[in-house]
Amino acid sequence: MTPSDVSIGVAPDAPPEPARPPAAAPRRSWSPIPLITRLHFYAGILVAPFLAVAALSGLAFVFTPQLDSLVYRNELRVAQVGDQANPVSAQVAAAVAAHPDGTLASVLPAATPDATTRVVFNLPELGDRQHTVYVDPYTLRIRGTLVTWFGETPLMTWIDDLHRNLHLGAVGRVYSEVAASWLWVLVLGGLTLWLHRQWTVRRRTRRLLLPDLTARGVRRTRGWHASLGVWLAIGLIFLSATGLTWSRWAGANFSTALSALQAHSPTLDTTLPGAPPSPTTGGGHHGGAVGTGDAVDVTAVDAVLRHAGAAGITGPVDITVPTGAGQGWLVAEDDRSWPVRLDRIVVDPATGVVARSDFADWPLLSQLSKLGVQAHMGYLFGIVNQILLAALAVGLLCVIVWGYRMWWQRRPVRADRRAPVGVPPARGGWRLLRWPLLLVGVLSTIAVGVALPVLGATLLGFLAVDLVVTAVRRRTGRSTPGTPAAGSREGEPVSG
Repeated sequence: MTPSDVSIGVAPDAPPEPARPPAAAPRRSWSPIPLITRLHFYAGILVAPFLAVAALSGLAFVFTPQLDSLVYRNELRVAQVGDQANPVSAQVAAAVAAHPDGTLASVLPAATPDATTRVVFNLPELGDRQHTVYVDPYTLRIRGTLVTWFGETPLMTWIDDLHRNLHLGAVGRVYSEVAASWLWVLVLGGLTLWLHRQWTVRRRTRRLLLPDLTARGVRRTRGWHASLGVWLAIGLIFLSATGLTWSRWAGANFSTALSALQAHSPTLDTTLPGAPPSPTTGGGHHGGAVGTGDAVDVTAVDAVLRHAGAAGITGPVDITVPTGAGQGWLVAEDDRSWPVRLDRIVVDPATGVVARSDFADWPLLSQLSKLGVQAHMGYLFGIVNQILLAALAVGLLCVIVWGYRMWWQRRPVRADRRAPVGVPPARGGWRLLRWPLLLVGVLSTIAVGVALPVLGATLLGFLAVDLVVTAVRRRTGRSTPGTPAAGSREGEPVSG
């Protein structure tokens, strides 16, 4: 043995080290839990801020009827209920006299004894907004004038815009569609993980609906996060589905599907019998004849209301004035509480009802869509509907806070591995799936991405970011995230 051999501590006759056997290929499984875990984690972290904004703004919108009653009491309510209301035609004439500019668009007679009559005018400079004049039915006094949007007061319009687009117009609508597109994915993914944990890990489901109050640390937080999520699941999926029906891109696909199934609500042609066909049909709050110069005979409103009452069109109604010569008056019920009354008729003041569309005759999908929208906005079941929506919003905010708290509680706590937040679940879960399940998953994801374009685009974005981060970590020699911290189970800190 030479001195050099001794200095390096190697025996000259030492046998060569045996070659390490190649690593065994990962065993494929039918369980998608690893993939769902990583998707739920990343989607929750990145989408939760959008959901929080939607929950807060939706919570404010739910109670806009009560806020309107406080802020616009002078416009919406009469000072003193009289014995005899003036004819609606006289109320409209008072509004026209007080508001000579613009074109009369529609009339909403007072639905209750203490309500004002709303007379709506179109003005070109307001775009899709309108002027609404509020008239006291008993004194014909003008209680006020507001700029409205589809019947919404300025306050309600402001909160509605905040909820839909953050006051950023078409660009801002992406935020609400991201929230609605991912909400159902997060709910179903969370349910799957919680069921799997309760049944596979604990071999019981008695903790499915209630948290384990004896647990500590991240386990306790997870219990609150998941059990409350179970209680909220149906309501949150409902909000996601109904919100998507009038979103920008998914809503357009939904409308296309309704057209293909011939399931849209029927339109009413307001052209009177014997008159030439009209290029437009009445049917909305913005139905006035802007810029036509045709004077509207406001005295006909009384006859229109009599014909509507005889036809069973009662309660809150929205009367759209004719859009020109040869056109009838469109009278639409506007009672959005259960049971809804949304029947519509076209009236010729001289002869009576000339066309009709009853809500009961709408296609089923159109009926469900309409009812879903009313429930989403808090109108369908009155105060009960509002309380349920408020509970969903507050519950969702709690679930989001607990989700972020779990992320913080799962942080590495060893002195040599400290981090402000927890590591994400291990990547590559899709490689562990059996080929049939993987193929079905890929095809289903593509189909859902086409139907919900924002979901598909953001999912591709998540994948791209994940690939880039992984590539950078490999080039810099850093370990791929997802390995639980030493001394912990499932990435939970030992301190709990």
